Amino acid sequence: MIKFHRNIIISMRPKQWVKNSFVFAALVFSQNLFNVDNLLITTWGFLLFCALSGTVYIINDIFDIEKDRLHPAKARRPIASGALSIRAAIFWSLLVASLSLLISFLLSIKFGTVALIYWVLNLLYSVILKKIVIIDVMSIAFGFLLRAIAGAVIIDVQISSWLILCTILIALFLGFCKRRQELSIYKEEAASHREILVEYSQTFIDQMIAVVTASTLIAYSFYTMSPEVMEKLGTTHLNFTIPFVLYGIFRYLYLVLHKGVGDNPTRLVLEDKPLLLNILLWGIVVVIILYLI
Repeated sequence: MIKFHRNIIISMRPKQWVKNSFVFAALVFSQNLFNVDNLLITTWGFLLFCALSGTVYIINDIFDIEKDRLHPAKARRPIASGALSIRAAIFWSLLVASLSLLISFLLSIKFGTVALIYWVLNLLYSVILKKIVIIDVMSIAFGFLLRAIAGAVIIDVQISSWLILCTILIALFLGFCKRRQELSIYKEEAASHREILVEYSQTFIDQMIAVVTASTLIAYSFYTMSPEVMEKLGTTHLNFTIPFVLYGIFRYLYLVLHKGVGDNPTRLVLEDKPLLLNILLWGIVVVIILYLI
């Protein structure tokens, strides 16, 4: 029996699990946040996606082991450093993934199907999709979209086309910002960090960022002012959240373009106090508008 130890958890990168909070989007915007049953089952969905995404990180580290050993920071990861054997990593990642998918299908056939598609998509990303220009960033965006869809199907609500559009656009925004900073930080050594970076240029990525930035702001604004959404949610006040989205995107661009950070979006969001406070205030205002007004 291969023993479980802390390096398995470390390799699953718990700090990245905050991305799975997209699972809660449908719960909040369908006005089911205070429905105890829906909240509990969505929390289960969140935990299952944390487990699945963690196993993908392990598998990705196995594929990138030789490249990671040449990287000053990644060389300290358990698999690259040898602290976690490849045999143990494969065993536990497949076991956790199998159990997570089994539980997902037991909760809901639709949820299990979305979870399986998410896991397969991420495996394909680790093997081949991350080597195809533009498709690499789009694959990441669809990963976020599948999280949002999973949150809708697990509580059996119809997912809004606006939620789909806004999720894809914000994920593309984060993805292209990440690629830009990787190019900026590693420069001539960018290819050794991530092979696909040789296909990108800073000028091209800046154009893509400009496109998705404008698209995200327009899509979210139209969402909040859509007559269909106003009628469905029973409020005309969701447009008051637009300033928070504006500030959040502008703050993120400021940190990427002026401060030179953004190669790790999760760390940036969690460590930048103004950005984190803005997200919390946006969430509070959304809840007040949807549930108390």
